[in-house]
Amino acid sequence: MLSLNLPSYEIKIAERNGKNVIFDMLRKRYVALTPEEWVRQHFVHYLTDYKGYPKGLLANEIQLDLNGTKKRCDTVLYNKDLSAKLIVEYKAPHIEITQTVFDQITRYNMVLKVDYLIVSNGLNHYCCHIDYNTKTYRFLPDIPRYSEL
Repeated sequence: MLSLNLPSYEIKIAERNGKNVIFDMLRKRYVALTPEEWVRQHFVHYLTDYKGYPKGLLANEIQLDLNGTKKRCDTVLYNKDLSAKLIVEYKAPHIEITQTVFDQITRYNMVLKVDYLIVSNGLNHYCCHIDYNTKTYRFLPDIPRYSEL
């Protein structure tokens, strides 16, 4: 797999039915090792190990209903009251982060109404803070630490 612009961690990869799988610490099981999953696992470890995000408030592959269609958010951070606080959308490293990717995560946010949106392809990471009072958003220079949210 490709080297990412994220810290490395102790990766658990195995083979199941002739295919490579990677351990997802949030789902507590092995999942198919795709390029996007490679990014997800590295980014989740980055959030927990370097940015102080509590594992117990993060979840992967969260299903939501968007205008009658079932969609899945890649990763969601919850507040302690279990309301959603942040959504992360991952793309494979070879996928460019474009307006289309931001449109996708924005559609998910029409349902969850979070304060932060993050998009990453493992090489480039973008974080945006939404201010619902002023109806504005701003891109942040870095992924915030959990204590800064």
